[in-house]
Amino acid sequence: MRNNLTCTVALAALTAGAGVASAEDLTLCWAAWDPANALIELSKDFEEKSGHKMSFEFVPWPNFADRMLNELNSGGKLCDLMIGDSQWIGGGAENGHYVKLNDFFDAEGITMEDFIPATVTGYAEWPKNTPNYWALPAFGDVVGWTYRKDWFERPEIQEAYKAKHGHDLAVPETLDELKNIAQFFQEREIDGTKVYGAAIYTERGSEGITMGVTNALYNYGFEYGNPESPYELEGFVNSAEAAAGLEFYKTLYDTATPPGSSNWYMGENIDAYKSGQVALQMNFAFIWPGVEADPNVGGGKSGYFPNPAGPSGQFAQLGGQGISVVAYSDKQDAALEYIKWFAQPDIQARWWELGGYSALKAVVEDPGFATSQPYAQTFLDSMAIVKDFWAEPTYAELLLAMQQRVHDYVIAGNGTAQTALDGLVKDWVEVFEDDGKI
Repeated sequence: MRNNLTCTVALAALTAGAGVASAEDLTLCWAAWDPANALIELSKDFEEKSGHKMSFEFVPWPNFADRMLNELNSGGKLCDLMIGDSQWIGGGAENGHYVKLNDFFDAEGITMEDFIPATVTGYAEWPKNTPNYWALPAFGDVVGWTYRKDWFERPEIQEAYKAKHGHDLAVPETLDELKNIAQFFQEREIDGTKVYGAAIYTERGSEGITMGVTNALYNYGFEYGNPESPYELEGFVNSAEAAAGLEFYKTLYDTATPPGSSNWYMGENIDAYKSGQVALQMNFAFIWPGVEADPNVGGGKSGYFPNPAGPSGQFAQLGGQGISVVAYSDKQDAALEYIKWFAQPDIQARWWELGGYSALKAVVEDPGFATSQPYAQTFLDSMAIVKDFWAEPTYAELLLAMQQRVHDYVIAGNGTAQTALDGLVKDWVEVFEDDGKI
């Protein structure tokens, strides 16, 4: 197979000594967001030590999947390294887009046991729960919550909340408590300005509402299928408990979000929070360094907490990505050098310092990690409760179906939660039938 041969050739080049290899211009492809800027800074060390020149192709999140999946599907040579979304790993492996890294990891002493288990499963493995690796965990991420700690601490707000609910206003431990808090702040006046409860994911066009609603669905009992029988969806995707979770998300949207927030995702939520429109913000953890640095909401004015528990447990939607060598690259030897460099503990520690979210245990299990940033403990707690969306090669079709069904119910108000999930089962069964899985 080409992938195994490629790794063998690359390993020969690497073990022959770095001084033998000629300098290459490498292009790394990723999304355009704050962590990408941190990676540019981090990669200066690689350029200095290796002699290779790094270029970067960053695409805004709403266009990232279309642009980069088209690049991979066409066998394009733009990207030597790809930090692809976690859901791409199945297609990257089965369609031959990514180089399999097992032999390279073995030769270089890189072991997946050194990384947070959820990130190995989510970003590197295909098939899932097998020791077949197509990426190195690059950026740990998860949906969590940001809140206006300074508002929560105001005596008059504390008093009003306790009068209404009979207990102190505090970080919510359950989804019901979160809803109560968001509803409490909805249209409340603070410092002469009307504010709202929560900014949540509602975006229709890419993946937004799916990445949001799963944080309720998982905690109410939604499952992607029968754990004992893969691709058996009936009664798991559309259980009564899952329908209750979808109803919860719609209630949260209807009663505790800003007007005009029917198509919001990461950027809109950040803007609403930083501008003082909302008391709570759902968003991936990558935003927290930017929150801390913001003059309006940083410097102790904000707090962070994991996605709260529901009736069936406490889970959070996994984000984040692994870094892969693109199989169509003519510079795979140098690309593998980059992965070897990136996996080093000192580089991973620097990655965290710059605003990247390391998945290396040596970094996150360091005794000083939890107190290294105000959000560090929340990151650890959140990464311990993650679940992820389908990573099947047909994930795009599965995602589009969920986006439509969920948005039509939650935002447009069409039908019921149960009919939305019943329809989703029908859609997904068709996808898996066409794919030969059932």
